[in-house]
Amino acid sequence: MNKSKEKVYRLVVQICFVIMVAVIWEVTARAHIFGERSELVFPTLEAIAKAFIDNFAIGYAGTSFWFYILNSLQLLLLGLFIGIVLSFVFTGLSIMSKTFHYIYDLIVAVFDLLPGVALLPVVIIIFGINPAVIVFLVVHAVIWPMSRNILDGFWAVPKIYIEAGKNIGIHGIKLLMGIYIPATTSYIVSGIKVSWARAWRGLISAEMIFGIASCPGIGLYINQMRTNLKNAEMYATLIVIIIIGMIVQYGVLEPIEKHTIKRWGMTR
Repeated sequence: MNKSKEKVYRLVVQICFVIMVAVIWEVTARAHIFGERSELVFPTLEAIAKAFIDNFAIGYAGTSFWFYILNSLQLLLLGLFIGIVLSFVFTGLSIMSKTFHYIYDLIVAVFDLLPGVALLPVVIIIFGINPAVIVFLVVHAVIWPMSRNILDGFWAVPKIYIEAGKNIGIHGIKLLMGIYIPATTSYIVSGIKVSWARAWRGLISAEMIFGIASCPGIGLYINQMRTNLKNAEMYATLIVIIIIGMIVQYGVLEPIEKHTIKRWGMTR
């Protein structure tokens, strides 16, 4: 099977699966197997579709749903940017100093296993109740997997590349920028993909637990729908989260991967 036929087959299989899930959901919703709670647990697809439109057309308590989305994306992008920059800075220092590498490698190993939500009480004590808490948790979700990927990439660089660079007089930051980073592009792109996924989940989780009225986000919106027993709107919001995630994954990250490491033959 050639690549074009494989892509078509893959798309057909995925569409059929989505249709099958939708049919099962609708049959379950109309069967009312949960009795009076059925409309809450399994609202019909029509109700979810109407709620999806109402989310954008009406919003909640006079606040547009777009405002919630934009606030979430603003905090997410800020946290992603800070986390990625810090990852490059610290991993770069790890290459130039063996002592720093030993320390930072331990820090990454420890904090990468620590859920951001577990840090929430401590972070609130430090930053108070403001959007900086959510940004901090996004940075926490990004910096450790990104650092791990970059470090793994650095140590996978063939020694001959490093020796060649040193032989022509490249040292320190020039060696880092001229040899290490270009040679680890595939690891960097992979790290960005992993970091984005963790940051997106961390953002929504933090907003659901710590959503504040002064900076409402998607997670807070889900909580508001749950509190008011608007489950159709809640499910519609989950669909929005999935759509945003897929747009970033397939509309931004995959084209970057396709036009860089795949074009350069660094991965299949």
